[in-house]
Amino acid sequence: MPGTFHPQQTPPKSVTGTFIMPTHTLSQGNTLAYEHIAPSADGMTFVCFNALSGDKGMWTASIGDAVRKAGHGLLMYNLRGQAGSDYTLASFDENSIVADARALLQEIKPVRPIHVGLSIGGLFALKAHLAGGTGAAQGIVLINTLRKAGQRLDWVNDAVTRAAETGGLELLRDLFSPLLMNEEWQQQNRAGFLKPGPYTPCKPDDGALLLMKSGSTADWAVPYERVTVPTLVITGLQDRVFYNATDVDELAARLPAANRFDMADAGHMVPVERPQALAQALLDFADTI
Repeated sequence: MPGTFHPQQTPPKSVTGTFIMPTHTLSQGNTLAYEHIAPSADGMTFVCFNALSGDKGMWTASIGDAVRKAGHGLLMYNLRGQAGSDYTLASFDENSIVADARALLQEIKPVRPIHVGLSIGGLFALKAHLAGGTGAAQGIVLINTLRKAGQRLDWVNDAVTRAAETGGLELLRDLFSPLLMNEEWQQQNRAGFLKPGPYTPCKPDDGALLLMKSGSTADWAVPYERVTVPTLVITGLQDRVFYNATDVDELAARLPAANRFDMADAGHMVPVERPQALAQALLDFADTI
């Protein structure tokens, strides 16, 4: 939802600070833009899985400095259709997104990976891990991921797609930000929303829109009992769209090695709303593995 898309802008390399941003080629015309920073000898690698909106810059801004200073590494990447990642597909689905992640993990082979997924990104992280091989992690962090399929989630998925078709990502942000973000963030950022003038619809082949549509292909019937690695379940209690206390309690209880971290002062977009608290939670979690 909140986030900035730059679909089909795919320079072969870009530079942020001193880090070169390469791309991994999946097939002709299909690439993943990523950033990989190796850990120190004793460090872990946080592998960051985006939601369907936003980009890897969110992780750099929120947890990048803290985890690097602690000697840990990072692997961040953009889904096909997000900034810098090319695509030729006419549609995306859960299977292709997870396959892309596994292909990148096979290429990079991050050292001692901890998968960190935001929203549906946590589902992709779980599926990559459960598939085994180089997709497996030594720990998993799920940020506002746990949810059940049903009429409400279907309606949200369809509404998100309809909003993007009608008014693009700007309309999407205007409609959903007050439901997703904590009230302090809303107060600080309200002036940047609901600008005068018309909205611009997403084009039918925009990566942003194709990714929104892919949300309806997700299979949320995860065999949580098979996720035996240490798992940290982070929940923003001010998330008014996806958070269902009963469902989160039930699903978290099915994870054999789960710990909970409920954040009363955060909504859905924890990396944006509470970056310092998130970074500290990740560092503390890494110390337990």
